[in-house]
Amino acid sequence: MTNNWFSGTVNTVMGVKKESQNNNQENIPLNGKKIVSYLAGTLAQIGLMILTLWLANKGFESLIKYNLNEKINISIVCLFLTFFTIRSRFFSPLDNTRSRRQYDQVIRPKWAPPPFVFPIVWMSIGVLRIVSSYLVWQKLDQNFLAIPLIVFAIHLALGDTWNTIFTVEGRYALAVPVVILGPLLSSIILAVLYGQIIPLAGWLIFPSCVWLVVASALVTRIWQLNRG
Repeated sequence: MTNNWFSGTVNTVMGVKKESQNNNQENIPLNGKKIVSYLAGTLAQIGLMILTLWLANKGFESLIKYNLNEKINISIVCLFLTFFTIRSRFFSPLDNTRSRRQYDQVIRPKWAPPPFVFPIVWMSIGVLRIVSSYLVWQKLDQNFLAIPLIVFAIHLALGDTWNTIFTVEGRYALAVPVVILGPLLSSIILAVLYGQIIPLAGWLIFPSCVWLVVASALVTRIWQLNRG
């Protein structure tokens, strides 16, 4: 009972649904129009997220004028970073539905983690991302529009697009290069950038890099097992 409650709570926080419409498009030819939609959707999300960072800068500048308690200011910033990180798909025009159905239905390698593990791991990584981004924001004179935080937005957008390709549409072959060149590569770049500003922030991103290496191997193996 306790495990079910905990798992349900984690799924709710991360927006994961157990059931969703089966939209597997692995056998539907990938055409130029579809690729353009992925690229346009990703660029649109990045643009909206950068605009949001700019608005956050303006909002925080106005907030300071009210001379609120420092703890209140910190809480507001942390709430913003939490929404920005965990609900990044809010900014995406693509279908980024989080669902376990795709993963439940595919043939998986024996070493694959059970479905309930993923939202727990991603929530833990989300917390580390929030803390590290807050530390970087503080170090960079409380500037949301700094290059490292823009790279963070790009990293989140790439992850959401990959989710569309793999989880929503079930395009396993395309998901392999996308997860490697998108979320994995950008997480390594992000860890380096954060680490150059404040070493602790870089180390807090490191678990995300490790998990995405595992995810890349898992996605590759799922494609190999299901491509027939």
